Amino acid sequence: MNLRKRSKATVEVHTSALNDIMFFLMLFFLLASAVVNPKVVKLLLPRSESGQQSSAQKTVTVSIDDDLKYFVDKQPTSLENLQAAIETYQKASPDLTIVLYVARGVSIENTMLVFDVANKLKLKVVLAVEPKK
Repeated sequence: MNLRKRSKATVEVHTSALNDIMFFLMLFFLLASAVVNPKVVKLLLPRSESGQQSSAQKTVTVSIDDDLKYFVDKQPTSLENLQAAIETYQKASPDLTIVLYVARGVSIENTMLVFDVANKLKLKVVLAVEPKK
């Protein structure tokens, strides 16, 4: 009497569904990272070992790119109109904080112009940096 089966069943793991799930997760995280802070102009920021995230709730972003173009919450503005643009945000919330994004190649003189405007309006300024890797 032969009690053994003549054909053995093969065990298979179907991973095609896992590929779909991984693709959708990757897509979700790519889209989520793009809309984390939509008010920021994409710049290469200076690096700092002690860089920390700002905890200020009421902020306005001011950006200076490599071509010395100024942006207030992604809206292009000239240096002459920078104070007026920030004043409109200050009217909405008096305890405003300016988060300053400056490209790596911009000189300190151009950065200090924004600090001068903030001092005139009696606002705090936080310089955004990238953490060192």
